[in-house]
Amino acid sequence: MVYNYLYMTQIHLTPLADRVVVSLVTKPLSPSGIIITETVETEHPEQGTVLAIGKGCKEVAVGDVVVFTKYGPETVTLEGVNYYILREDQILAIVK
Repeated sequence: MVYNYLYMTQIHLTPLADRVVVSLVTKPLSPSGIIITETVETEHPEQGTVLAIGKGCKEVAVGDVVVFTKYGPETVTLEGVNYYILREDQILAIVK
């Protein structure tokens, strides 16, 4: 069981091997304060917060903000919240 700090709920999802459970970071505002829509960002990678990691993960930790490809992860919906499950090697970068 993992505690999702973004939604203040517990999720019953434990990733296996080198899998990572990620929740999307909210859409950023442009410098002028306008919300950037999905149609503008169609080809850009996604950013998310790591909520849980499998025992085989070596480079990411729970709480890291990561960048990953939009089309790589599997989408899982639990209690109305979307989570992404992806392999550690599908993560492009860790945001510091």
